[in-house]
Amino acid sequence: MIDADRLKILTNGAKYDVSCSSSGSGRRNAGGLGNAAPAGICHSFTPDGRCISLLKILLSNDCIYHCRYCVNRADSDIPRASATAEEICELTIAFYKRNYIEGLFLSSAVHVSPDRTMEEMVRAVKLLRTVYRFHGYIHLKGIPHADPALVREGAKYADRMSYNIELPSEKSLKLLAPQKTKQSLLLPMRELTAFRREGAERKKGHILPAGQTTQLIVGASPEPDGKILHLAQSLYDRVGLKRVYYSGYVPVVHDGLLPEKPAGALREHRLYQADWLLRFYGFTADELLSESENLAAEYDPKCAWALKNMHLFPVEINRCPAELLLRVPGIGMRGAKRILEARRYAVLRYEDLLRMRIVMKRAKHFITCDGKFFGAEKPARIRRSLVLQGAAENAEQLSLFSSPETALTSLTGEL
Repeated sequence: MIDADRLKILTNGAKYDVSCSSSGSGRRNAGGLGNAAPAGICHSFTPDGRCISLLKILLSNDCIYHCRYCVNRADSDIPRASATAEEICELTIAFYKRNYIEGLFLSSAVHVSPDRTMEEMVRAVKLLRTVYRFHGYIHLKGIPHADPALVREGAKYADRMSYNIELPSEKSLKLLAPQKTKQSLLLPMRELTAFRREGAERKKGHILPAGQTTQLIVGASPEPDGKILHLAQSLYDRVGLKRVYYSGYVPVVHDGLLPEKPAGALREHRLYQADWLLRFYGFTADELLSESENLAAEYDPKCAWALKNMHLFPVEINRCPAELLLRVPGIGMRGAKRILEARRYAVLRYEDLLRMRIVMKRAKHFITCDGKFFGAEKPARIRRSLVLQGAAENAEQLSLFSSPETALTSLTGEL
């Protein structure tokens, strides 16, 4: 069994990777231990990015790469440790039986070589599935430049795999992560997508039932938000990623090529809001901002888009088409569904929307209710109102006793 000192080093080295949300797998238990079905996995994120429901661990933090932003880089003066595949398996099963975890997030520094590292990681997940009969959730990180055959073998046993792009441009990769290339990250993503498609066509069971994810570091390099969002949309459209995670840069190592200040939680938060609009609200990156622009800090991306397109507003809540209804600030997915259902039977008024928990402090500037308008008439006043609301919301720390409206918005991402 792995000792406490190595366990501390390997788990501490893994905490900066945020691309490990554990929901979305349909893997079924076939008589072994654990269950990776969506309802069986619960997860919670701590402020530094740890997913506390998964055993989040590195196989090794002894890296041969020199990524400038990484605490585990080759020239970093930190304690080093490695584990074997058997030790990872024993630890996972022991923690699962004690109800500490629901699954495993296995990553690694590039130890000895990409192939050697990937081979040992694949051996670990294969042992868990075939020898220990573990049917819980497994997220396996891909190693850049590893043999494609090893990657495909790992995909047979994992619920989700991810390759972290980290930086939004080839230029930044060359400067800050010289051993990685855009091709070494995107090519295995495409191959895994093709492998999943082949498995579905041949009806050989689920391959990566929870799909693929990636992580982008925000603020370590100078690319604006527009560049990041356009890259994210390209990954969703061309590679079919389930999720892009955004990790605000934190200066965990000192380097002259890196910024001295962190990117800040607000910038990361705005990117997640914009990402939600791309995935669920029918927006495109081009609509939200150009590649050279940054997201507004004062208010959320949907408000920013609405202010740029005031010629489309106000819309009548009782007749507005569903696709435009979703673009009204303050109306989320569930709110739009309630409105569409309710207006079939009655004419909706302002009071009705309040009972539906529509965020009227934002929505009122962009809608009419039975022909009546309740918002500010001039764009400048609307903008000022949204800025004040944004400042108040950003200043509020979400707690157990937050209002239901605030809590639900924070949990669901509805804008």
